[in-house]
Amino acid sequence: MSEVTMPVYQSIARALRDHGVETLFGLMGDANLFMVDHYARACGGRFVPAAHEGSSVLMALAYAHVSGRIGVATVTHGPALTNCVTALTEGARGNIPMLLLAGDTPISNPGHLQSIDQREVVKVTGAGFEQMRSPELATQDVARAFFRASTERRPIVLNMPADFMWIETAHRPVVSNAFHTPAFVPEGAELDNAIGIIAAARRPLILAGGGASRARDPLIRLANRLEAPLATTLKAKGLFNGHPYNADIFGTLSTPATYELIDRSDCILCFGTGLLDFTTDRGALLKGKRVIQVDVDARVIGRTHRPDAALIADAGLTADNIVHWLDQAEIPASGFTRELEVSALTIHPAPASKGPAQGCVDYIHALEALELALPKDRVLVTDGGRFMTEVWCRISAPDPDSFVVTANFGSIGLGLPEAIGAGLAAPDRPVVLFTGDGGFMMGGINEFNTAGRLGLDLIVIVCNDAAYGAEHIQFIDRKMDPGLTQFDWPSMAAVATALGGEGMTVRSVEDLDLALAAIAKRSRPLLIELCLDPRDVPRMRA
Repeated sequence: MSEVTMPVYQSIARALRDHGVETLFGLMGDANLFMVDHYARACGGRFVPAAHEGSSVLMALAYAHVSGRIGVATVTHGPALTNCVTALTEGARGNIPMLLLAGDTPISNPGHLQSIDQREVVKVTGAGFEQMRSPELATQDVARAFFRASTERRPIVLNMPADFMWIETAHRPVVSNAFHTPAFVPEGAELDNAIGIIAAARRPLILAGGGASRARDPLIRLANRLEAPLATTLKAKGLFNGHPYNADIFGTLSTPATYELIDRSDCILCFGTGLLDFTTDRGALLKGKRVIQVDVDARVIGRTHRPDAALIADAGLTADNIVHWLDQAEIPASGFTRELEVSALTIHPAPASKGPAQGCVDYIHALEALELALPKDRVLVTDGGRFMTEVWCRISAPDPDSFVVTANFGSIGLGLPEAIGAGLAAPDRPVVLFTGDGGFMMGGINEFNTAGRLGLDLIVIVCNDAAYGAEHIQFIDRKMDPGLTQFDWPSMAAVATALGGEGMTVRSVEDLDLALAAIAKRSRPLLIELCLDPRDVPRMRA
């Protein structure tokens, strides 16, 4: 293959196209602007400009989650990279593969105003760092960064010195393919131990986490064979939709009927879940039960709970293998599902309420009405904050790939950028975002206009109690004045309209009916502001 000589910025842009990158998120600065321009104008790629550097990373994270591909973003150096710290941490905690092309100040100018040790900045986030070594090796370093993002399942930052960009180099297309093959199905004593535990179980339950989101059919086959109910972690929400023994979310977000079901079970078969505190209710839901943990990542197994049997293996292949050996040994079904009253498994009763204050709506009633009115083929994105636990319980998602949770780092304000990334990954589907007032003001208001410019089919529900709710609750619990947690925000509906969308304020049942009707007639990004009483919003489920 003949080599073509070009500036490094052009070679990097072409390397992105060599890797099949069709959408690049970012914000331009002097270390990446020529690369972005060449990518968009000469390479036929789509560049999505964000209003904030961190937003570009968040967009790429959601794009990766929904599309199943590596998300790619780019920013310039110094403060641009430090603005991405929270977003990179969110991606690293969520094991999301993405690539951030970050400019760096010129090597020849160590005293540059915006110079910072970018490797150390990236290191604290848990993301990986890849240094571009020389102009001649630019395409190899891009390929290396893609490979690491794919295999390490986390963000990788490729550091690109600004003074490389105009140096002429021979462009050599390099693509390092990462071959993803299912892990082997284990044999021997540990598998025998797991089969023995399952055979002895009288009330087994199957739990699937985000790591098992591609294993729906094998897990259902196993559940049917065992006559065992199915449940998921929050991240796998929707995986077992439609199954008659779907118990929905396992843990602190369970319905009362599912919580009782978990309590009655004697064996939990866990696939692709790290068994974190909210899933296990800090270990309480696993006490007195035999636990089998299956995961391709050995680091996850036993990290929070020591299982009775541990299999480092693919979820789907292992489920089918277990069915095979149960059949070979003629182990009878448990009969557990025959004991269940399934109608209550997915029903969350309304919490006790004194009723909202004048000018506010009942939050639970609004959520139940929205569940019926929102498009069924939606991609659901949720921000962080006190409102989200009720959203997770009462608003359905079609499947785990259509459900984006921005709670890996416990931050608020990440939802709207991720909703944009999700919308570009699924351009034929509507995106629904639930966010709080604090989250919208922190990270949503600056990107709502981006959604309008892009013409996205986006519905934003702002749960506005005019306060930072989790902090408000703590002051109320201690009989202290919560005044410092409360805010006199502007009309968020009016702000949305000013930013190119359509905004609606909901203060009554009649307002809610009008907003629900507007969902079906929307023609641009729609924001529905639910005005809520901070003293009447249900507490976070912990």
